[in-house]
Amino acid sequence: VFLRLFFFLSLLEDSGYMARVAFIMDKLLRKLGLSGRSIVPMLVGFGCSVPAIMSTRTLASERDRRMTILLTPFMSCSAKIPIYGVFSAAFFPNHAALVMIGLYILGILVGIVAAKVLGTTVYKGNPVPFVMELPAYHIPSVGNVLRATWERGWSFIKRAGTVILASSIILWFLQGFGWENGAFGLVEDMNNSVLAAIGSAVAFIFAPLGFGNWRATVAVVTGLIAKENVVATFGVLYNFAGELSENGDEIWALVAQDYTAISAYSFMIFNLLCAPCFAAMGAIKREMNNAKWTAFAIGYMCVFAYVVS
Repeated sequence: VFLRLFFFLSLLEDSGYMARVAFIMDKLLRKLGLSGRSIVPMLVGFGCSVPAIMSTRTLASERDRRMTILLTPFMSCSAKIPIYGVFSAAFFPNHAALVMIGLYILGILVGIVAAKVLGTTVYKGNPVPFVMELPAYHIPSVGNVLRATWERGWSFIKRAGTVILASSIILWFLQGFGWENGAFGLVEDMNNSVLAAIGSAVAFIFAPLGFGNWRATVAVVTGLIAKENVVATFGVLYNFAGELSENGDEIWALVAQDYTAISAYSFMIFNLLCAPCFAAMGAIKREMNNAKWTAFAIGYMCVFAYVVS
């Protein structure tokens, strides 16, 4: 799925079409305080936030660049799709597609609101004049398209093969060991595990959002490591021994026992709007090149997600 998305985005970029999209969107985005060039990182953000944030380097203005970096994570990256799939299918089986489309639209609308707020408070001023040489339409180069697809895909594969695997192993250990019958060791009841103790200690923070149980708390935290981790975490926490499908349909019934429809929707919104994964946070730090602004970016997204949820 990810490679297909990156492949078609690369086709649009190499054909000269994306430059025209930036030109067409400039008038609309200028009303939000952004440059037309900002549309490209935002579109890439629907695939993965990491290359999207890195692509803001093409923006000439520091103001436009920082604003775009702060707005890009609100786009629903591919890693959030499994989260939407699990909860939409479990709680809204007759309207799952509409719910998922609604979440995509919500992310865009939140980005528009955030752009207006940031443009009149933190980043006052006007975007730089839009000047761009439109390349001639041409057939995309096979080499350029495959190279761009591979670079973006490899970034995701590395994260999936390292961060997600490592965090899954740590989760397995924490949920399998704990204090039971006065001694530390393998536990029969997962509620006695180290993971349950940690999750229960901080679960009260998410109680106002409707999902103040330790399993949801652990999933939210692992989602900050990598959004793909959320469904894998549920698979571990709900004792599913096999390999989960992409939308986690094997655990729908188990997840449905711990949520209501409104709390499930709240969980999806929080994961949509909160700070992105560690890899994207690292990209924000590199592109911002300022610890204070990086902390502000992560903090405001988490607070915003909490309030909306």
